[in-house]
Amino acid sequence: MLSFVPDPEQRTWRMITRGRLQLIREKVQVQNQIESLLEEGRIKLSSVISDLLSLSGRRILAALSRGETNPETLAALGDERLKCGREVLVDALTGAMGTIHCKLLAQHLKRIELIDKQIEELNKLSAAQMQKYQDTVVRLIEVPGIGAEAAQEIIAEIGPEAAAFPSAAQLSSWVGVCPGMNESAGKNHSGSSAKGNRFLRRLLCQSAQAAVRTKGSHLQSVFQRLLIRLVLEAGVSTSASFQIR
Repeated sequence: MLSFVPDPEQRTWRMITRGRLQLIREKVQVQNQIESLLEEGRIKLSSVISDLLSLSGRRILAALSRGETNPETLAALGDERLKCGREVLVDALTGAMGTIHCKLLAQHLKRIELIDKQIEELNKLSAAQMQKYQDTVVRLIEVPGIGAEAAQEIIAEIGPEAAAFPSAAQLSSWVGVCPGMNESAGKNHSGSSAKGNRFLRRLLCQSAQAAVRTKGSHLQSVFQRLLIRLVLEAGVSTSASFQIR
């Protein structure tokens, strides 16, 4: 199963979805560079708004890149619904952005704009390529924690019917999300999972984290029951350890 090679159509899907993932990672890197640049200029914008690249954030960043330094003027560009409040925002925007800071910030914003455009192009291309499997995409979206892009990535990695995998256990093993079995003399020396498909494993982990935060979902209730059990087992294990000592 480790030698599973998808057909040409599926390989095309993978090029698109994996290319989109790479662009998303590049966007995160540029955002981190913007935050570092703001810190260098003593601007604490990311500490008072939840999303630096939100509409308010982008308006403020654009003004900063043009050389605007008045904190009151910059704060006026923020949405009135920002939770931080006007005074806190003004304080966060009181810094010392120099000419070089502004030019570098302008370059970063242009890169963000280009990446956003490329991601949107790949989103449209992916939707067009998988149009005939739209029903499969819709069924996957019904699972808590899985959105349209995640559904497309799952299909790109395992196919619309997962026909290459005879059972769920074999699929789990191929992905690398089931415990390993390294037994010798009747003892399991390692439960580490195999490396598997790193793209799908990352996606499933992210989806699982989103699912357990979906209020009222079955997956959230299952997670809460497992969490209680793990806490109790950890408590028993710790208690036994102290007794041994």
